[in-house]
Amino acid sequence: MKQVPDMISTKDLSYLEDMFNWHFTLCKKAIDYSELVSDKNIATFFNKVAEEHITICKKIVEKLG
Repeated sequence: MKQVPDMISTKDLSYLEDMFNWHFTLCKKAIDYSELVSDKNIATFFNKVAEEHITICKKIVEKLG
């Protein structure tokens, strides 16, 4: 089994940055949509979606730290 290097290549860092941006954008959109709908069940759904994406963003940042 290969050992994971301590350094991240620029290509890997770029990919992680892209992943973070995708999830962060989806989080922001879900929050915006939750504020636009009048149905509380749908708003709750969008808030859960936002929470899932922010959790992924936090995991990506933890991997970099």
